[in-house]
Amino acid sequence: MNIESSFHSKSTDETLSLLKSDFSVGLSSEEAAKRLGEYGANRLNAKKPKTFFQKFLAQFKDVMIIILLCAAVVSFAVALYEGDAGEFFEPILILLIVVLNAFLGVIQESKAEKALEALKDMSAPHARVIRGGKEEIIEAYDLTVGDVIKLEAGDFIPADARLIESAGLKSEESALTGESVPSDKNASAVVDENSPIGDRDNMVFTGCSVTSGRATAVVTAVGMKTEMGKIANLLEGGEESLTPLQQKLAKLGKYLGFVALGACAVIFVIGLIAKMDILDMFMTSVSLAVSAIPEGLPAIVTIVLSIGVQRMVKRNAIIRKLSAVETLGSASIICSDKTGTLTQNKMTLVSAYKDGGEVEKITDSNSRDIAQVLTLAILCCDGTVEKDENGKETLIGDPTETSIISAGIRNNINKAEINSVYPRVGEIPFDSDRKLMTTINRIDGKNVAIVKGAFDVIAERCKSGDVEKAREITDKMSAEALRVIAVAIRELDSIPDEPKSEEIEKDLKLIGLVGMIDPPREEAKDAVAVCRKAGIRPVMITGDHVITAKAIAKEIGIFNEGDDAVTGTELSKMSDEELSERVTSISVYARVSPEDKIRIVKAWQSKGEVVSMTGDGVNDAPALKAADIGCAMGITGTDVAKGAADMTLTDDNFATIVKAVEEGRGVYDNIKKVVGFLLGTNIGEVLTVFIAMLAWQVSPFLSMQLLWINLVTDSLPAIALGMEAVESDVMTRKPKRKTESIFAGGLGVRIILQGVMFALLTLISFFVGWNGTGDIAVGRTMAFLTLSLSQIIHSFNMRSNHSLFKIKPFSNKMLNGAAALSLVMVLIVALIPPIATVFGLTTLALWQYAMVVGMAFVPVLVIEILKATGIIKQKEE
Repeated sequence: MNIESSFHSKSTDETLSLLKSDFSVGLSSEEAAKRLGEYGANRLNAKKPKTFFQKFLAQFKDVMIIILLCAAVVSFAVALYEGDAGEFFEPILILLIVVLNAFLGVIQESKAEKALEALKDMSAPHARVIRGGKEEIIEAYDLTVGDVIKLEAGDFIPADARLIESAGLKSEESALTGESVPSDKNASAVVDENSPIGDRDNMVFTGCSVTSGRATAVVTAVGMKTEMGKIANLLEGGEESLTPLQQKLAKLGKYLGFVALGACAVIFVIGLIAKMDILDMFMTSVSLAVSAIPEGLPAIVTIVLSIGVQRMVKRNAIIRKLSAVETLGSASIICSDKTGTLTQNKMTLVSAYKDGGEVEKITDSNSRDIAQVLTLAILCCDGTVEKDENGKETLIGDPTETSIISAGIRNNINKAEINSVYPRVGEIPFDSDRKLMTTINRIDGKNVAIVKGAFDVIAERCKSGDVEKAREITDKMSAEALRVIAVAIRELDSIPDEPKSEEIEKDLKLIGLVGMIDPPREEAKDAVAVCRKAGIRPVMITGDHVITAKAIAKEIGIFNEGDDAVTGTELSKMSDEELSERVTSISVYARVSPEDKIRIVKAWQSKGEVVSMTGDGVNDAPALKAADIGCAMGITGTDVAKGAADMTLTDDNFATIVKAVEEGRGVYDNIKKVVGFLLGTNIGEVLTVFIAMLAWQVSPFLSMQLLWINLVTDSLPAIALGMEAVESDVMTRKPKRKTESIFAGGLGVRIILQGVMFALLTLISFFVGWNGTGDIAVGRTMAFLTLSLSQIIHSFNMRSNHSLFKIKPFSNKMLNGAAALSLVMVLIVALIPPIATVFGLTTLALWQYAMVVGMAFVPVLVIEILKATGIIKQKEE
């Protein structure tokens, strides 16, 4: 099919004819599949991924690796010059270790990429499309030219499309046009063929979003043929930057690098003074520098973060940014919506009232008066309820509306039938500022505006009806935790071209009330209790009536004796300073606007708290961005809210936020374990060589021994420590402050002391072996085994601040495997004579092996004593 691009200059009928599509039926599944093959998937071309070879070469950009390669070249040149075949082993070993490290780096990078790619697929945008006459929700990637799509406030626009019908539609197009103010859209607009994109009022474009109103449109272009596709470079650059923690650790690595290089320079000078072989000293100094600097730390932290992200996915939380994982560990305030998050999101209509009558419970056969209220309310609904042959309902749209429609179905009131009898001829879409929705329907030959919304807003606009009695009934229903929606009407003389709130939603006649309830989730009560224990303050923010909000909040434990509940009206009267003073006593905010949410976030942040905020609407996006952790609803949330959030809850469940915080704390704990292990062992290596050179002008290690220790005892156990399960008591601690250093809680002092301990144990073994036999090879073998084995065993110490015997010492299977592999690699070079000789190692006497093993277990004994005496605290305060 030859498709042109100037659909903005065509009428709706011409457009549908050219695209061979039908407004009410859309495309058939077969035709859609055919066109998908013809036009391709609806996605922009991604940046070409790096090849394995490119990733491999990137591993050699590190300064220390370059220095090491230079050292290998020097060593190779010397061996070539001297003609000694045995001297070639050292540069070959260096190259082998560098290549192995590079492979490890590529594998780690690939794991992180795969995790993030999987998340991108999971959070792919969706579209509401009409296929074969039925409304479906599909992945936006599967849209094709000619598809008929539905749009409403909060949706990201999934493809370029020509509007067929629209009501109050506005689109935010700054990404495409640079215009910051949302553009008014109108399906009936006549646009010149040569008009610029910003003036094409009857078109919507992919990459933009709907800020208000609703529309039906037909897709005119997908993928790289869209306007955004033509300038796809504007959307590139979505690579993950380093998280704040990774940046700090990279900076720390540089500082440690300078210190290590200084120590190596001193060691090199001492070697020269002692007239040691210059090449040997050069190689030892370079090897020590490479061993001392934790150049792999940021990469390992990336792995730990991505593992945490994958765990969170399994617990129904999709994290969009790695930095959010860190922030979750600090969350101290969770501001949560009520509906669907703290409650079951199964809104059910239970009561209804007709003006002048009595309240009735909803049954399968209500009175004619209640049927009239339900009929008018349903006419003013956009949601749909479909029943399959088994009677199972599929709800599409706002839960409030679907509960009204479901109650109508129970009373044999079919939405499609009454819409055909009383057609909609105009509307003013719902928005959270007005808290109203209005439709204009032709009823018995008259133009009737039906207004549905919050009772207190409608009450102010009513001219007739017993408003005071309705107010009493509303208060009574709200006290029973029911959400109350009022229904009112007004007859119009004519239908305005563009209905406006101030002209239509006034002088109303109150028709009645409907009361619905969304019961609390059982798991929400438990999650709130966990929050309290973890030092996290849960706060409810809702658009519901304050009495309803308090009733639910009390039931699940958010609202307690002495707490305050305020309304949006009361909040608007408070200055920012007053809110900051009172914020700690307020547990429930009712009838608030999205703008109020931002003030609440900032008030808590002014107290130094780390705030998580939930949201689902397009107007929630600023609050989600302002919060330290924005949580969008995956089921009811709009695309705009998901785009602004750091985390999306796939089950819209408050308990999932708490689980995500638990995982965040666990991830942060694991990063601290990795940092503590790597820095402690690295400091031990530097101190061992530095002290030995000062004391005896002899290095206890050859360069290849240092490199082997660095390869086999550092990276593998460190990665396995990052996979440690979340500790059972992690949610009994207070949240860490956002400014808290990773070395807080005594970790920095412990790292230094552990480094000193490794150095002392290694030096004692070296001295005993060398001094006792007069053979430096024996001393180096004992030092090599002591440092290697003690580091491998010490990795188990780092699993927890609890005693190893309390947490089951071998419950981390990944660490068991990493330790076993490291041990085998150490023993291969130490116990197999031909390999040991090449590494400068020798066979020891039985007592010397026994001493080495005994020294290797000293860290376990020392750390267990420190844990038992409380010097290493088992719970961080």
